[in-house]
Amino acid sequence: MPPQGRPSFLLLSRAVVRRWWPVCLLFTALFWFSTTTLTPRRFRFRVFKSTRPLNGLRPPPVRPLVEGDLWGGRAYAVREAFVHAYTGYQKHGLPHDEVKPMTGEAVDNFHGWGVTMFDSLDTMWLMGLEDMFYDTVEDVAGQEFGMPEGEYAHFFEVVIRYLGGLLSAYALSEDPRLLRLADNLGERLLPAFNTPSGFPLYGVNTETGKLKHGGPGGKQVCLAEALSNQMEFKYLAHLTGNPRYYSATEKPMKAMYGMENIMYGGLLATMWDVETGEPNSTSFSAGAYADSAYEYALKQWLMTGQNDVKMRDLYVRSANAIIEHLLYVGPRRQMLYVTDLKNGVPTHRFEHLACFLPGVFALGVHTPALALSDKESQRHRWAAEGLANACWALYDDVAAGLSPDYVLMDQWTVAEQGRWVSLLEEWEETKWERPPVPPGVRPLVREREPAERGYSPLKDAYLLRPEAVETFYIMWRTTKDVKWRKRGWAVFEALERNSRVRYGYTSVRYLDENDHKPFQFDDMPSWFLAETLKYLFLLFTDEDLVPMDKWVFNTEAHPLPVFQWTAKLLEDFASGVQR
Repeated sequence: MPPQGRPSFLLLSRAVVRRWWPVCLLFTALFWFSTTTLTPRRFRFRVFKSTRPLNGLRPPPVRPLVEGDLWGGRAYAVREAFVHAYTGYQKHGLPHDEVKPMTGEAVDNFHGWGVTMFDSLDTMWLMGLEDMFYDTVEDVAGQEFGMPEGEYAHFFEVVIRYLGGLLSAYALSEDPRLLRLADNLGERLLPAFNTPSGFPLYGVNTETGKLKHGGPGGKQVCLAEALSNQMEFKYLAHLTGNPRYYSATEKPMKAMYGMENIMYGGLLATMWDVETGEPNSTSFSAGAYADSAYEYALKQWLMTGQNDVKMRDLYVRSANAIIEHLLYVGPRRQMLYVTDLKNGVPTHRFEHLACFLPGVFALGVHTPALALSDKESQRHRWAAEGLANACWALYDDVAAGLSPDYVLMDQWTVAEQGRWVSLLEEWEETKWERPPVPPGVRPLVREREPAERGYSPLKDAYLLRPEAVETFYIMWRTTKDVKWRKRGWAVFEALERNSRVRYGYTSVRYLDENDHKPFQFDDMPSWFLAETLKYLFLLFTDEDLVPMDKWVFNTEAHPLPVFQWTAKLLEDFASGVQR
């Protein structure tokens, strides 16, 4: 272009800009609105969509089904079940906590922050549902965890579901939005530890920090609530360098380390005084009110690099005490079960909640650094096998193929006759013609006749609970015995037959009717997506997506990575230095 043409071109350009800039601006605004609001989220541009974790687990690729790949097909079926359940929640429950899967009604029973979203994030990641994962991150990213005056967050449930879900999803994806949310929530929960003993109270208002007492008399906390926050708060301390998270959650642990002379035979009481930090109950259990406390004794030791001897010793001592005092064998079928003690007397009640225990025993035996003696190791291994067989029998016996929530076991005429350690000692002393396996350990044959099962249901309902399939997954990974996978598949098939409904999966009652299906009641707890379906998916996946030497599941099945404390960091935490 000749030099004299340039001014004319510039004048023309300026004229076009002056005339058409409002149209261009309007077009830009419409384009932005349509791509961020009207366009389905899976097609929108995302800042973090292209980010790949540096240290977390990459989402597994979704491979096409291959003919003859039995377990891959079964994992895919579980993945489809999750998509069905979460899509039902997305359409009818979001942003509320849960959805009723039969009617599609949204419900808020965990403070209205959308607990199903937080509980489901890491399941999506592990299943390779990357678009669904990032859609859900967008849905939760603006959550402030506020609440009105007079309401209180249930500390235990918020820690294991919301905080655990955020920390796990961050560890897997390294999306910084998730860590910011976790840090915000952790700060809001810290006032719960403001008690004379340092034991956390039942509830805390996340806006004002006001506290709510729980338990009889208002000054008690159950064992599970006191000792099931250490994994989450210690990992949060590790990520943020905030010593307040560490010191708050470690204080209840220090109280436990000094309880050797107060604990009943090594067991920990179910209820504790938040003023004194001492037990004020003569009840002992591995089920409700206590279960996850025993679980965290082992798991926080594993997560923090297996360096704290006090933590390890607490687990070994309590596990041995459970075996010594809470394990019994039924007289009819030699079924091994774990029960409660009240004032020194066994109740012979066996809960589905307690079916986490064989998995914990198996995980401990699988860890060489636990340094169990040969005798302890063998007993823990037998206990894991026998209890896991009993948990399976509760599914296998009934017509629906789903376990009652808790049962009452048949009793011996003399209660002491049924103690497993007594029967085990008799078996060990027998040198000639003894059975090849100890009492309570051999597999159990299905029993369709209720009167011959050796137990009767006290709560004839299956609440979509995960504890049995959690144990099947750990037993499979530690023993490689395919029977655990087969049993898990039978549970999944029973869920498909009895629980699948229009918007998800529902809890069921009346499990042992031969002429009709169980009664469905309109309820889908978030743990079904967080735990039950996740453990089934991992059970059927040949690839070890969550290696046990690198990751540890919290009690809501949220995997957290193993890390090492440095001596300097612990010293700084002890002195309150912010990193």
